[in-house]
Amino acid sequence: MSNGKIAACVGLGVGAVLIIQGGDPLDSAGNGSPIWRDTGLLGAPARAVVCIIAGVSLLAMGWLYRLLFCPLERSKALEDVGYIAEDGRSRAQAANEVRRRRKTGELPPVYPNGWYRVLDSHLLERGEVKNVSVLGEQVAVFRGQDGKAYVVDAYCPHLGANLAVGGRVVGSCIECPFHGWQFRGDDGKCVRIPYAEKVPEFARVRCWPSCEVNGHVLVWFHCDGEDPQWKVPEQQEITKGEWVYRGRTEHFVNAHIQEIPENAADIAHLNHLHTPGIVSGVDLRYTNSKIWEFVRHDWKVQWEPESEPNKHCSQMLVKHSLTVFGHHWSLLDVHVVARQVGPGVVFLLFDHSFLGRGVIMHCVTPVEPLLQCVSHTIFYQSNIPPLVPKFILSAECVQFERDVMIWNNKKYISKPLLVKEDSAIQKHRRWFSQFYSENSPRLRYQHDTLDF
Repeated sequence: MSNGKIAACVGLGVGAVLIIQGGDPLDSAGNGSPIWRDTGLLGAPARAVVCIIAGVSLLAMGWLYRLLFCPLERSKALEDVGYIAEDGRSRAQAANEVRRRRKTGELPPVYPNGWYRVLDSHLLERGEVKNVSVLGEQVAVFRGQDGKAYVVDAYCPHLGANLAVGGRVVGSCIECPFHGWQFRGDDGKCVRIPYAEKVPEFARVRCWPSCEVNGHVLVWFHCDGEDPQWKVPEQQEITKGEWVYRGRTEHFVNAHIQEIPENAADIAHLNHLHTPGIVSGVDLRYTNSKIWEFVRHDWKVQWEPESEPNKHCSQMLVKHSLTVFGHHWSLLDVHVVARQVGPGVVFLLFDHSFLGRGVIMHCVTPVEPLLQCVSHTIFYQSNIPPLVPKFILSAECVQFERDVMIWNNKKYISKPLLVKEDSAIQKHRRWFSQFYSENSPRLRYQHDTLDF
């Protein structure tokens, strides 16, 4: 139950107690009950007013507390963003129709090699297990009693039960809910079968290479099963507790994974799609309304790949300024360094003399070939009021959802018609191609079914 609902219940409860304890509004002497006589409020209507005022006051206090102190957490379903529901259709119907009729184009491989977020650390308690869909697979993510997070295939090799649905954490093992087989989290080996004299040496579940860093649990994917080829950098300010968790957003995007980071090199789209102020919303049919022209965002962007030994990284340098009624508000100028590490992790680093310092962890994880889970998790200076990072995250969410409306409805063009000002797009595609191997899975159509 949310804080607001709790506050409302408390308010109504307080009001009920006042009514019950108040007794008859007029005692035998006609003087009224003391609790109400002292306040000058006699009779049921006056008491009802007090109850309503108490409930509304506590509800407002709960809302204010969430606004000022609680992290911003916003999770959107696939149909919630980027689709236009018309002619009486629901958003889900509109999303399904677009997904059926949209042409996908000649796609690159659907799962690049690299590190991918599967879960935020704070969502996994000690001794807890979660079922997660990632890279076309079901995995069980659990935290052992030793505090370490493990990721294994969800299905038990014995008779196929889902370890994450009813499974139990025992030490650093996950126990199958069907027959009680126990598998170690670090190597997947079965260490106990309750009814068997001996555990076969080959009895094991696939264990995914994983790490936990910057408040995220991540897994390594390589189509040929190769070991991790780089590490996800640790943000020391998060590890030391200097930057604290201030919220997260989560969206599902109906697109190929490469189309999302490619935005970093598509410089021209920023000054077209993202110039209208965030007050104009996310529906692209209305963002250019003259009503909101008094607010404008201006962008200067540069994208470059890094060299060895960090060729798997790239950087986007962003200079943002805000114009209100034609006047430049220099106090809100923000310089952001967006460093991408592999295909699925981006560090958006903020450093502002007035607004403080922090990072948004932007993570893109393929759920299915053309379905991406995109999360933004913000960590910010602990001495900066939470309203500041929450506003930054909300603004980022608005701008991101404008892109989602494009991605959900576009076709991938393998050989795009570009002008010389678009040269960074081809440069980005060449850089991103390093994450594909000869055996990287591809998507192809066969008689109305998907096979990859």
